Formats: sequence, structure tokens, C-alpha cells
Amino acid sequence: MRCRSTLCLIVSAALCLAAACSSADTAPVMASVDLTPSRDRAPLGSPVDMTYAFDVEPGVSMPAGYRVLVHVVDDEGRVIWNDDHDPPLNTGEWTAGTPVRYTRTAFIPMIPFLGTATIRVGLYRDDERLRLRGPNEADNESPAREYAVATIDLLSQTESILLVRGGGWHPVEFAADNPTREWEWTEKVATLTFQNPKQDVTFSIESDARPDAFEDPQQVTVRVGGTVVAQFAADQSVSILRRMDIPAALLGTDDRTEIQIEVDKTFVPAERPSGSTDTRVLGIRVYHAHVEVR
Repeated sequence: MRCRSTLCLIVSAALCLAAACSSADTAPVMASVDLTPSRDRAPLGSPVDMTYAFDVEPGVSMPAGYRVLVHVVDDEGRVIWNDDHDPPLNTGEWTAGTPVRYTRTAFIPMIPFLGTATIRVGLYRDDERLRLRGPNEADNESPAREYAVATIDLLSQTESILLVRGGGWHPVEFAADNPTREWEWTEKVATLTFQNPKQDVTFSIESDARPDAFEDPQQVTVRVGGTVVAQFAADQSVSILRRMDIPAALLGTDDRTEIQIEVDKTFVPAERPSGSTDTRVLGIRVYHAHVEVR
């Protein structure tokens, strides 16, 4: 039946308000949450340091085993990427009066969206989410229990320095459970070329390795123009982000310049006892590589 009278409109509005109130989250607030990105504008493919802050409410005993939910949504509320992770301290050890603060670097994936994205955070275990208090009051009554904590303007990749893979790279691979998680294996020597900004830059590389394939870990050397800018042991099977400052003088005077990544030894998965049929010669696995002007 169509609503024609003023009284009918008032009754309908009251019913809607009652429904909204009944759907409000009435569970106790367990902690407050906030997040500060290292920048508010970033090109696709670039790293952003995210500083998380959780403060347990007075008198609350936090349950253990909760993960941090991180959904980045577009202007229509669609999730365009996520960075769910375990906090550095198990939630069962969080206590009131001792804030939990940590910084985690996220690389913006190559997604088909440019514009203002909203970062939403929560705490979950299996299908259960805890009620938190976020900086946006409108979120705090929502039964969805994910809270808008920051925004970031996503810019075209052309706003950053474009790295071109030279020799020594195997084809891109993707994680089966997360298509935004991709990587490339190097060979013994892999090169990256880019337009020379003729300014000081920072080179970021996130990588892991197969330390089980060697008696002693691989040694990785990073060179620019023949000069060693960093050396490190590839001794972890979990990805590690490393940053290297490169002065403009090492980039030379040519319009293009090159970064060389070399490992002292390689391995062939098919020659390992795992039964793999992969006959590629592999160095380290690189998830992200990025150069930006300092």
C-alpha cells in the first residue's frame, strides 16, 4: 500500500529508525583502533608504511588469536585489496594501559582503480569479529565491525619511477589464494633499468629465498654502475623488505641507469629431494622492487 498521509510518513520514519537502532552493535567495545599512513597520496606499486594503534579498553580481558583485518575499499565500498595479518603481539597478551603500536609496509598492488580509497581495519578470528572503537563515530554502531581509519589517494603508476626488468628474470607468478600477491624469481644476475632522475633515490626490495636448498645462505649483492650499494644474506623463507639509499652520483649522467641484483649461488628445484619437476635456475624470489626520489 502506498503511503499518502503525513501520519503514515511519520509512522514509516519511526519504524525505520527503530529498525536502525535494533541493528546497532550492542556488544562491549574491546579496544580502540587507529592507523596513520606515511603518506596520503601514493602511486600504484609504491610502498606505504602503515602505523597501527590499538588501545585496550579499561577492564577488558582480550581473547587470544585474533588477526588484524585490513580492507582497502574504493569509493563504492568494494574491496580492492587487503592486507590481513597477525599482529606482532598475540591479542591475548594485549592489556589496558599498554598501547599496541607497530608499523607495517604495504605495497599498493596494480589494481584498476585511481582515486580516494578508504582503509578499514578490524580484528577477527575465524568468522567472529571483535567490536572496536574507530575514529569515525558512524562506524562504531555497525554490526560489520570494520572501522574506517584513514584514506589514501591512489595515483597512476606514471607518477612514480617505472622499473623495467632487463635480463635475469623468470615470468611473473601469482598466489593461488590472492591474485594481488605476485613475485618473480631471479636467475644468478637480474637487472632493473629506469629513467635516471639524477637525484638521490631509495631502492626498496621485498624478497625471500630457499635457505633449505643450501648449507650456507646465499649472499646477495646489489650494484649500481658497478658500485656495491648493499649486501645481505638470503637466509629467510619469509619475505623481508630492505631499503637502500642510493646517492645521485652513483646513478651517473646517462638518461637511463641500472640496478643489478646478483646471488653468489643458485639452485634448481628439480634437483632437490622434494620431487619438483621445475628445472629453472633460481636465485631469490622478489615480490616488490621500487625506486623513488628521496
